[in-house]
Amino acid sequence: MYLPKQFAEPRVGVMHDLIRAQPFATLVTHSSGGLTANHIPLLIAEDPRPLGTLQGHVARSNPLWKAVAAGGEVLAVFHGPQRYISPSWYATKKEHGKVVPTWNYVVVHAHGTLRAIEDRVWLRDLVERLTVQNESGSPDPWKVSDAPEDYVNMMLEAIVGVEIAITRLEGKWKVSQNQPAANRASVVEVLQQSGGSDDAVMAALIADAAKNAS
Repeated sequence: MYLPKQFAEPRVGVMHDLIRAQPFATLVTHSSGGLTANHIPLLIAEDPRPLGTLQGHVARSNPLWKAVAAGGEVLAVFHGPQRYISPSWYATKKEHGKVVPTWNYVVVHAHGTLRAIEDRVWLRDLVERLTVQNESGSPDPWKVSDAPEDYVNMMLEAIVGVEIAITRLEGKWKVSQNQPAANRASVVEVLQQSGGSDDAVMAALIADAAKNAS
């Protein structure tokens, strides 16, 4: 990933937080058939430190878990907030007009080695943890135990676990750090007044980056 220093987010804890908040990953693998991308939710475990481990599962019929050799290198991409930034929002547009559009975004790349796991106990624990995380916002959260046990066992038989030992984490927070203070402030103002789903979050990220830079 192209990563200018001003956009780099090196803090492991911050990157882990984004993975927890946005667990649906694009998992890129390479095998004899070439590059393949799959899209699956992944849990982050902090151990082994400092980078941690990603855990998820795929359908048993998905060739991913057989095509990637044990210990094969993979890349998991996690996307955070993103937003088109119009040059008309910049305060300096009125001064000299030397402004162009850009795109602000937050992303984490987790590089690592993959192993497939067929152990039923491990898989049961994984799906229960995935369920707890994703049902946490529900007023009446569903539990794995709500389904008949024989049905759960049949579903577990149809999946294979994947575990990725992270060997490198890259975080890119491109949130207007390359703009003068006046432009950052004017962009934050526009985003705060907009009703877009990511706008308030992006405004906060720009403001936080400005504070850290000062």
